[in-house]
Amino acid sequence: MSNHQNHHSYHKLSFYTTIHCLMGCGLGEIVGVIIGIALGLSIWPSITIGVILGFVFGFYLGIIPLVKVGKTPFEAFKIIFLAEFISIAVMETGEVLAEVFIPGVMSASLSQPIFWFGMLGALITGFLFAYPVNYIMVKRNIKHCH
Repeated sequence: MSNHQNHHSYHKLSFYTTIHCLMGCGLGEIVGVIIGIALGLSIWPSITIGVILGFVFGFYLGIIPLVKVGKTPFEAFKIIFLAEFISIAVMETGEVLAEVFIPGVMSASLSQPIFWFGMLGALITGFLFAYPVNYIMVKRNIKHCH
């Protein structure tokens, strides 16, 4: 395979691993923030719930494919832990920064468009933060799709 093909393959695989991370991490983040807002919590407890659920959903989505091919949940967790932890942590950082710095997002109710536009902005920001990290991990054979 030529160097150009390798480069393209790394980008393609990095894109898919980042989308995979975004599904779990983003779902957890949005559900957590919705829970926090619905309970009337302030910004930081809401964000904390979102980050925790981002890790939970992200790890869960990383473990499932390995369990389906015969690994125990603990074996699967050991296999995915480092790469998923790094990817989720970077993605969550981007998401939280967007949520905090997009005006009005964290003070909006769930029925206000700014909340949903802010969550979309947070997901895009999280993807943009995590993609280069996933690219490096893919290139170094640390992260791959399961």
